[in-house]
Amino acid sequence: MTQQKRNIAISLPLTGEEEWQAAREPLMTGWLTQGPKVAAFEKAFAERHQVQHALAVTSCTTGLHLALAGLGIGPGDEVIVPAFTWVATANVVLYCNATPVFVDVDPQTYNLDIVQIASKVTDKTKAVIAVHLFGRCVDIDALRAALPGHVKIIEDAACAAGSDWKGRPAGSLGDVAVFSFHPRKSVTTGEGGMVTTNDSVLAEVMDQMRNHGASVSEEQRHRGPRPYLLPDFNLLGFNYRMTDLQGAVGLVQLSKLDKFIDERSRWADYYNNALRDIPWLRTPKTDNACRHGWQAYVTYVDATKAPRPRNDIMQHLMDMGIATRPGTHAVHMLGYYRDRFDLKPTDFPGAQDCNDNTMAIPLHNRMTEEDYHYVVETLKAVA
Repeated sequence: MTQQKRNIAISLPLTGEEEWQAAREPLMTGWLTQGPKVAAFEKAFAERHQVQHALAVTSCTTGLHLALAGLGIGPGDEVIVPAFTWVATANVVLYCNATPVFVDVDPQTYNLDIVQIASKVTDKTKAVIAVHLFGRCVDIDALRAALPGHVKIIEDAACAAGSDWKGRPAGSLGDVAVFSFHPRKSVTTGEGGMVTTNDSVLAEVMDQMRNHGASVSEEQRHRGPRPYLLPDFNLLGFNYRMTDLQGAVGLVQLSKLDKFIDERSRWADYYNNALRDIPWLRTPKTDNACRHGWQAYVTYVDATKAPRPRNDIMQHLMDMGIATRPGTHAVHMLGYYRDRFDLKPTDFPGAQDCNDNTMAIPLHNRMTEEDYHYVVETLKAVA
């Protein structure tokens, strides 16, 4: 009998009957756009992440754009971004006609190399986007100490729902933060994102901007005494509103967040112990100061010791039914940024190293114990 080929995905969302049933109410009531379910999701998310304000949006990308626009960042301004991150982190700076200033990353943590931050700050620097990559928080205390007081800290917490730094949740560490609910994240609404802040003035501005710049939301208008009157528009805004279908699903997913992370943490510990004897594979560096959200389990292939190049190992694992991915990409090595800003791979050697040698292996809440054992056995057998 032919053995069925395995197919262990790099990531799969854990959704089911509860999410299906949650989506029924908006469908039945007819309130499908931003409304009461989104408001409930925002309230629960703000409470979980210990912030005063949470604003649901269409994606982490639009949330980052909204945060920059809300802070008034525009032409002539500079925003520091890590060179090793998803391209959206840099793209949103260009959306505002501002200039992204790249800084290298620490290959041990994959986050901003804070030692290099001071050399990147100029009188044009308005913000730094601190990416909590793969769910590990940036050392926010060291980052703040390295910056002048006027420079805003924007947390790109796309991977960091439920993560924390010294007991303080991601999303509450900087001036404003943005999360992702893409299916590769710990909790999902399909697409979607959440912006968090403790700045009430900024929250009000972003709330209007995500709704075309309207002075009141659709829900406020429809539930108000004169729903037939359109609001005033005092700001240039966008349509970045989350739907109530997504909000309903998000509420259910959020209730499972800590359970999901606890499970991922247990299996990350399993990987750490089971893979430590592979001489060419480095497991993720952890820190007792940080509750890692484990959006992804990203290893490092030591090219000087590995039996094959990283890409060949990834191909072999795919042939064996195990999906892998590079951790992410070095933005300065992508064609658009390379050509527009005349950048070379060696300009940011840490990011280049991570680009060429990181390898994410499967870690998600649909995996079975047998799946994890198979991944470890297959990696150990690579020759």
